Amino acid sequence: MTDVDRDGADRTEAGTETVSLVVVDGDERVDLDVERGRNLRRVLLDAGLSPYAAATRRLNCGGRGLCATCGVRVRDGPPADHWHDRLADRFGYPRLSCQIAVDRPMTVSLVDKRVWGGRRSETGDGESDRN
Repeated sequence: MTDVDRDGADRTEAGTETVSLVVVDGDERVDLDVERGRNLRRVLLDAGLSPYAAATRRLNCGGRGLCATCGVRVRDGPPADHWHDRLADRFGYPRLSCQIAVDRPMTVSLVDKRVWGGRRSETGDGESDRN
């Protein structure tokens, strides 16, 4: 049995507060109940929803906010805490999931699974147009 607080959090019988997290990955939508305060990157990985591209699953900083490979788009959730996150959001850049605590109900979208800086060809065949 759970009780719902005014801020949208549930409290389980064990006393642990959980919040709702909706993850959108393309056409798929996953609804999760997450312990309040957990790191978003860790929650995604534990749920089998990787924020990484194939090449960056092993080549990343481990959640220290250094490599910028775990980006997600926050559709509905907490505003960016830092000025650089607000600026990045203004230009359409994703936020780093390793720097977000799930402390309230939120909806996030996983970004396109490709290495940052990679370009797509104009033909749309997925091949790079780099020389």
